[in-house]
Amino acid sequence: MSTERKPTPEAPEPGPRPPRLTAAAALVALEGAGLLAMGVYMLVMGLAGDPDKPDQALTGGVTLIVLALLPLLAARGLLRLRGWSRGPAIITQILALPVAWQLLQADSVAIPGGIVLAAIAITGLVLLVNPATTEALGIRGPGNVQDDVK
Repeated sequence: MSTERKPTPEAPEPGPRPPRLTAAAALVALEGAGLLAMGVYMLVMGLAGDPDKPDQALTGGVTLIVLALLPLLAARGLLRLRGWSRGPAIITQILALPVAWQLLQADSVAIPGGIVLAAIAITGLVLLVNPATTEALGIRGPGNVQDDVK
């Protein structure tokens, strides 16, 4: 039994991964790693530190760790040229924009973080909707459905 993918009429053989798709996967993975790091930090501080509300710190840490799975799995899918992965990656970018906005509204050292997060999210969106990315993932746009009726 061979594990080699065989091309079918519905799923053509994938070509090489465009650099834009690799960059998009890297940005999505970076966001996932950031969520994971913040979740682990909150969890450790909730267990070892002296937070005002330990239950809230633990719940927040676990929540961020679970939320980190979405962009990390999406980044893996993008690297493997899986069409399904673009949706979760785009959702991650869209959800990052309000977070960046809130960071920009703060009157503290969070402002540079908001600028960086906004830049990453906007760049990620641009890379994910790029025609080369869409084509490499095998996603057809509206109106490009081929009729099977002859």
